Amino acid sequence: MLGSRSKTKKADKTEGQKQQNFDYQFIDELKSVPVFLSLEENKAFLNNLFDDCSDFVIREFDIEHSAKALLFFIDGMVNTEFANEAMKALMILEGEERQIDRIIETTLPVTQVQKSCEYKTLLTSVLGGDAGLIVDGNKEALMMGIRGMEKRSIQEPETESVIRGPREGFVENLRTNTSMVRRKLKTPRLKMKPMTLGRESNTSIVITYMEDLADPNLVDEVLARLEKIDIDAVLETGYLEEFIQDSAYSPFPQVQYTERPDMVASALLQGRIGIIVDGTPFVLLVPFVFAEALHATEDYYERFQIMTLIRWLRYSLLILSLLTPGLYVAFTTFHQDLLPTSLLLSVAASREAIPFPAVVEAFIMEAVFEALREAGIRLPKTIGSAVSILGALVIGQAAVQAGIVSAPMVIVVSLTGIASFTIPRFNAAIAIRILRFPIMFAAATFGLFGILVCVMLILGHMANLRTFGIPYLSPYGPLSSNDLKDNMIRAPWWTMKNRPAFLSVKDSIRQGDDAANEIKEQGGQRGMSIEHKDKNKGDVQ
Repeated sequence: MLGSRSKTKKADKTEGQKQQNFDYQFIDELKSVPVFLSLEENKAFLNNLFDDCSDFVIREFDIEHSAKALLFFIDGMVNTEFANEAMKALMILEGEERQIDRIIETTLPVTQVQKSCEYKTLLTSVLGGDAGLIVDGNKEALMMGIRGMEKRSIQEPETESVIRGPREGFVENLRTNTSMVRRKLKTPRLKMKPMTLGRESNTSIVITYMEDLADPNLVDEVLARLEKIDIDAVLETGYLEEFIQDSAYSPFPQVQYTERPDMVASALLQGRIGIIVDGTPFVLLVPFVFAEALHATEDYYERFQIMTLIRWLRYSLLILSLLTPGLYVAFTTFHQDLLPTSLLLSVAASREAIPFPAVVEAFIMEAVFEALREAGIRLPKTIGSAVSILGALVIGQAAVQAGIVSAPMVIVVSLTGIASFTIPRFNAAIAIRILRFPIMFAAATFGLFGILVCVMLILGHMANLRTFGIPYLSPYGPLSSNDLKDNMIRAPWWTMKNRPAFLSVKDSIRQGDDAANEIKEQGGQRGMSIEHKDKNKGDVQ
C-alpha cells in the first residue's frame, strides 16, 4: 500500500513537471516541445493549451484494428467536408496500419500533407487553417492542407483603377495572391520564399522574385531586414514598411505598395522583389525610386504618344501641387511687382477686406481642404463624395462672402488639391502635401528666396536618400540616359530593349531584335503583302 502511494506521488510529480514544461509565452518557444508518443499526453497538452478556446475542435477516434488517433483544427478555418473524408478513410482502415508514413502513402485522401515532430511548426500550421493529426505511438504529427476559410472574391482594386488593363486585384488571402502572380509569370524561376513574423499573429509572409533576374545580394538584404523584425503582430504591410525602409524619418516613400498583380509581375521582371503578407491585399515592392511614383500601370497599356503627354502633365502638376500656395503667398506678400498690373489690382481688390495675412489665409484653406478630404474618406461611400463636394462649395463660397479668405486663395487651393490627385502613388502625394506647409512658411518669411532654399533642401535630401542601396533619384541622379526613355517619356515598347540600368539585374536584355529592327526600318511591321480584290471591277488593288 505504501509502495503504491509513493508511485502515485512520483507519477503526480512527473506529470507536474511536464505541465510546467507546457508553460510558454509565444509559439516560437514551443519548438523545444516534441510531439509525445502517448496520445493521452498530446490530448492533455492541447486541452491545456487551448483552454477557453471555443473555436478549437479536438476529435478522438479509433483507426480500425490498429490504434487511437486525434484530429484537431480551428472551426471556421478548415473545410469540414475534407476533414470528415480524411477521418472516414482512417476509420475504415484495415490491418495494422499505424505508422505515419504508411498512412500518408496509402490512406489519406489529401494532396497537401506535411510532417512535424515539434509543436511549434504543428500549431503554427493549425492556427493558419490546416488540420492536425496525431496517431498514438508516433513521434511525428501530420499537417493536412484542407483550409476552407471564407474570403473576399477577386475584384477590381479601388485605389488603382484603370480604363484599359486587367480588372483583378489582390485579396486578403495569401495563397490567392501568390496564385495571381504565378498566373502572370508561368515559370519555375519565379521563387516564393515563405516566412513567419509576429510573435502572437504568426503572420505568413512570402518573398517573391525572379531567380534569373534579381540580384542575390538584394534578396539576401531583404530577407535579413525582415528577419530582424521582432514584434507581437504583423497585421498589414505598413508594419513592415516602417521597419525595412532606409531612412526612417524621411517623408518620402521608399517602399512601393500595390493591389495589382500585373504591377507586381512587371516589377519582378525588372529585378525587383515583392513582399506578400497574409491578411492584406497590398503587396510591397522594393527597391522603389521616386520616378516610379509618377508611373501608372496604364502607362504601358495605351499608346506611347498619349502616355508621354500624360507623364509631362503629371510632372507639371507635381510642381504645381508643391509650389502653388507658396508662390501665391510670396507674390502677394513680397513680390507684387512680378504680377501683371491687371491681375495685381484684381488680387488686391479681393484681399482688401481680408483680416488675415496671405500665409494665414493659405494655412486656413489648406487645413480645411485636408479636413474635407479626410472626411470624404472616412464617411460611407454613398455620402462621402457628396459631403466632400458640398462642403468644399459651401464652405469656400461662405468663407469668401464672409471675408475670411479671398477668391484667388480658394482657386489656388482647389488647383493644388486637383493637382495632387493626379500623382498615381498615394504615399508620394502625401509627401507632397506635407512639404507644402513648410514651403508656405518659408515663402511668408523670405519670399521667393525662401521657396528656392526649401526646394534645394528637398532635392538635396532626395539625392541623399537610398532605397536598398539604390539612389532615390535614379535615373536622374546619377544620370542614366538609357533609362530616360521610360521616365520623362514613355518610349514605344519596341525601343525598350534593356531593363532599367540603375537596378542590378543578372540579365539586362528584355526582348529580341527581330521585330524591333523591322519596325525601325519600315516604320511598322509590314509582313507579307495581302492582295485586295475589288469585287465590282475584278482587278487587284
